[in-house]
Amino acid sequence: MDRRYFLGGGIIGLAGCAHRAPTVAAVPKPPSPAPAFTLPLVRASVDRMFRITVCLRPFRAAGPRMDVERVGEKTVVHNYGHGGSGWSLSWGSSTLAVEKAMAVGEREVAVVGCGALGLTSAILLQQAGAKVTIYAKERPHEARSSRATGSWTPDSRIALNSAASADFPALWERMARKSFSIYGSYLGMPGNPIEFTDRYAAWDDEVAPTPAPSAPRTPDFDFVHYGRRIADINPRFEELPPGRNPFPTQHARRGSSLTFNIAGYARQLTHDFLTEGGRIEYADFQSPGDLSRLPQKVIINATGYGARALWKDESIIPFRGQIAWLMPQPEVNYGVMYRNVYILGRRDGIVVQDGGIGEMEGHNDTNEQPDRAAAEKAVGVAAELFGKMSGT
Repeated sequence: MDRRYFLGGGIIGLAGCAHRAPTVAAVPKPPSPAPAFTLPLVRASVDRMFRITVCLRPFRAAGPRMDVERVGEKTVVHNYGHGGSGWSLSWGSSTLAVEKAMAVGEREVAVVGCGALGLTSAILLQQAGAKVTIYAKERPHEARSSRATGSWTPDSRIALNSAASADFPALWERMARKSFSIYGSYLGMPGNPIEFTDRYAAWDDEVAPTPAPSAPRTPDFDFVHYGRRIADINPRFEELPPGRNPFPTQHARRGSSLTFNIAGYARQLTHDFLTEGGRIEYADFQSPGDLSRLPQKVIINATGYGARALWKDESIIPFRGQIAWLMPQPEVNYGVMYRNVYILGRRDGIVVQDGGIGEMEGHNDTNEQPDRAAAEKAVGVAAELFGKMSGT
């Protein structure tokens, strides 16, 4: 086929030799590819890093402790040990704790701890008709919960397959669904304490380097993964075709997830609790026996990682996580995983977190001191990505 025929000249010539041009069926045009889109760029540089935070996630192989214990004359309902799922499961787990606390028959209840589980337990107790006092050494903005990534991760380091009870998967699902439904009531509030934001994964076809033979190896845990049990409420990820990939990588996936803007969200929870007549009092408990001085007979223990020392609970294993915080950019309301570094735009700052070796990162590391060199390295990876996107 020569160029003239390809451009239609051959058809024109044939038509001119006939008394009547033949009817040619219209050929539908192929759909135009969807136009590429751009994302607001993160200004990733070390000079925009305004703090570094470290959190110890309280992991228990069997899952969170949620049993009831008698301590002297007190009834203690435990609600701690949620690994990396504290914020995500807080409403569901606290619902179960409150049911057990209210079943005792008392209408004045104490909550020990002022983090994610403590605040939600206290609010749900109020809604059940109880008069509630929170006792805590730290206020919400000081608690370890305030240093979390701020994503919907309901099965992150929540338990091990080898240690969780047979009924735990169903219990987990109940907690996850309850929490998700309550989070929906916070959408659209002033300041967006809770919101849905897009999440991306961007990568190339590169083979990850294998660790050096001398590198220390940590035995992997058989963490549970229950995402399929709530597939109907978990937004799905889709792979973006090349023309729709906003990143300078060969591949990208996009989905959406809940984002917890923890600074504003914790402030909202505290406001709601205090508005309903709740009180927060300073207390520093060194042992379970110290609870005897509280006037309340029923106590919800929501001390998180602090329960390891307070309750001498050696089943709690810390998983250290560090975040480098970049100054907020209101226009950046998405997250992306690139070269195993997670970048999430929140209202209270841009999270930059190195995923390290995956779920085993930070295993049994009790060091809560910031590692600036590691923080700068993670920010450097973010700078590389957004530098390529800007063409610099």
